[in-house]
This record gives sequence, structure tokens and C-alpha cells, in this order.
Amino acid sequence: MEIKEIEKIDKPSVFGDLSEMGHEQIVFCNDNATGLKAVIGIHDTTLGPALGGTRMWQYTNEQEAITDVLRLSRGMTFKAAISGLNLGGGKAVIIGDADTMKTEAFLRRFGKFVNSLSGKYVTAEDVNIKTRDMEYVAMETAHVTGLPESMGGGGDPSPVTAYGTFIGMKAAAHKAYGSDSLEKKKVVVQGVGQVGMYLVEHLSKENAEVYITDISEDKLAQVSKKYGAKVVNMDGFYDLDMDIYAPCALGATLNDATISRLKCKVIAGAANNQLENEVRHGRQLKDMDIVYAPDFLINAGGLINVGAEYEGGYNRERVYQMTEKIYDTCSAVLDMSDKENISTQEAAIRLAKQRIDQVGRVKLGF
Repeated sequence: MEIKEIEKIDKPSVFGDLSEMGHEQIVFCNDNATGLKAVIGIHDTTLGPALGGTRMWQYTNEQEAITDVLRLSRGMTFKAAISGLNLGGGKAVIIGDADTMKTEAFLRRFGKFVNSLSGKYVTAEDVNIKTRDMEYVAMETAHVTGLPESMGGGGDPSPVTAYGTFIGMKAAAHKAYGSDSLEKKKVVVQGVGQVGMYLVEHLSKENAEVYITDISEDKLAQVSKKYGAKVVNMDGFYDLDMDIYAPCALGATLNDATISRLKCKVIAGAANNQLENEVRHGRQLKDMDIVYAPDFLINAGGLINVGAEYEGGYNRERVYQMTEKIYDTCSAVLDMSDKENISTQEAAIRLAKQRIDQVGRVKLGF
């Protein structure tokens, strides 16, 4: 089974986009009164309802937003499948400035759009959407996760996402260095938002040598002061002599312009869609003997967390136990990559698709 090369979606046909990436549905949401403009992508619901977060971003144009939601929702399908969750893949993006546009009415209107899908899509928080925002969304729909613990939810999923990324990084380090200890390893964390900050905390406790970069000077100063991490240049860090690169900001940082500059042996981070072209760049990393831990595998902790909340009877200890399984799954993917001489991205997608196919046949009674 080969994975198709999906670099960007630039054809004029929306149905062509959906067909190429295997999506079931895309929903456009518009409300003139609040200024809400959102897109919900539902990729595959074979395993269960499409659960995925909502991010808010100032996209350059509407096509950029559509491309993002299609790539993200597809990744959620694979993330749920390879993590053993009975969930499908979905995602939502809201176009606009989160600092100025978010109001109670704005978020509740979005909640009504989610509710109109009758549970086929379940939302959660993502970039620029917080737990408090989910409270407003929940006023209009029950199909929401990422609620605060005071409301019976799992709270902020960022710590679990960071923990899973840390566990996956250790598995990748074991593959590259023969030991999963990160002590004295030079790790560059790109992006120190909620997830990146928690990842730095784990790395500091393991006595790794941590370097950080981010577009926010305030975040850099905060994290550097708290954990003793060294601040590095936003672009120049690609040329640093490092052991591990951890992309934890937006996607596509592994591309034609950056990969050839990397001197690390491991790439393991929390950002989604890190490979600009998952076929070509996945193969390039393989040929360079860089161990790449597929992002949708090791950043699955957040989905595991909200998935447990969705099932009911949320138990944090059980969530962390499930997240620890990322180590073994990541090791299996890395071994499969070596055995079959395929990229780790392709190996992970094969395992995810295999589970979807097998469970799909069970559901159909074959």
C-alpha cells in the first residue's frame, strides 16, 4: 500500500480536494451577525465519530484555511486509529483574529454549527481556542470535549500531549542512540506554547540540554527563566549542532529549505503535519538516517485525553497509562520502517489504515 503524495491543495474543485484526500464531508459555516467564518472537515468515521479540535488563525485566504482543515482532519483519522481509539478524524478551523473576534456570541454560534452535525463531529480546543472557549461552545451543543474538570471534563489536554511527545521522543532516541535517556542530549524545541512549555519541563527534569525558539519574546523569556533553557535564533537554529529537533509550532517546518540543514539524528515534536510533503520529505529523512517520529503518532496524548472525556467517566490515571503506550507503538513503527525500507511516516500510515480496514470489515459483518 503506497501513500499518495499530498503537498498542497491548489485545484479549483473542492470535490476534487475531498476525493484526493479521502474525505467524507466538508462544512462551511458563516454568520454575518458575529463575523464567524469556519470550516469543518470530516475525513473518516469508520471507527467512530470524527473528534478533533478547533483552531483559530488569520489565514491568508480561504483556500489556505481549506487546505489546513483537510490536512489536519486526515491526520486526526490516522492519529485515532494508530492510538487504538474508536474515533474518526475531524477538525475545524475558524478564520480570523482570536485576540479581537472571540466573544460569547461568536463561540456559541460556532457551537450551533457543530450541533447541526448531530454528533458526526465532536469538537475540542486547539490553537488559539482555550478551555474557557469550549464552555461557551458547550452552551449550544453536547458534542464538545476539552471542558474544565469542574464541569466533568478532562481540562487542558496540553500536558498529556506534551507527555506523549516526550515518550515518543524517548522511543526515537532509543532507536538512534541505543538508549532512551535524554540526559545531556541537545534538544531544540521550536514553539513554546502550552505543549512546548510542558515538553521543556519534561526535558529539564531529564537533564537534557534544552534550546528554545518562538515568535513570542514573552514566552521565550518566561520559559527560559523557569527552566533554564537557552534561547536561539528563529531561523538559524536549523544549522545548530543538535541531537534532537522538536517542532512544536505550526506545520511544514520539514521542507526542501530546512531538511538539508539539519544535523540531528532524531526529529520528534508535537506540531501537526511537520512534513511539507509526506512522501518526498519522509523518504529524504530516511535516506539521511534521521529517525523521524511521525507527528500524528507521538502527539496523540491530547486526543487520548479528550477521547476519554467523550467516553464518560474520565480518569486521568488511565489517560496517562494509555498515553505511555505511544512508546511501544513508536518503536514498532520505527522497526517496520527499517525492515521494509520505507519512511516512518509511511509505516505509521500503513498501521493506521490496517486497523481502519480491519475494524471496518467487522462493523460491516464480513
